[in-house]
Amino acid sequence: MDKINKQKITEEITGMIENSDALYFTDFSGMSVSDVNDLRTEFYKSNINYKVVKNTLALRAIKNSEKFSDASEKLSGYLKGPTSIVFAQDDVVAPAKILKKFFDKGEKPKLKVAYVESTVYDSNKLNELAALPSKTEIIAGILGSLNSPISGIVGSINALMRDLSSVIEEVAKKKAA
Repeated sequence: MDKINKQKITEEITGMIENSDALYFTDFSGMSVSDVNDLRTEFYKSNINYKVVKNTLALRAIKNSEKFSDASEKLSGYLKGPTSIVFAQDDVVAPAKILKKFFDKGEKPKLKVAYVESTVYDSNKLNELAALPSKTEIIAGILGSLNSPISGIVGSINALMRDLSSVIEEVAKKKAA
């Protein structure tokens, strides 16, 4: 690969890193082509980018990025052997859930390291990351909590109206009698 191509690829990876909120580095060795395609499809469905990269270009892109340049030293030790990067944009936990699902099937791909919220998570932390609630689950929980008081108020108003109509009905019965 010539210098110009390396520079283009590094710029492309740097751009993807800049648009990410978390990075997951995996070892995809031993995966069949169909397994890799299935993994790519799952990432695509969740709007997550996945790219196989050369370690030197990945490290150079991390150093060039403004968001993750401070993590380059922490991550450099993990960039050995076949490496792919998962770029998480909106939901930083979604890649961990997908990777865990695939890992549970056939112990591949293996997580090398994840960099989420300025914290390095090594390979044995995949279960912890996958167990965290996703962004949509957090939003649903908040909305459910907000909805609970409203449904309580509606129930109270309905009970009040029912009681009021019962009282009016009883008064009407007494006047008729």
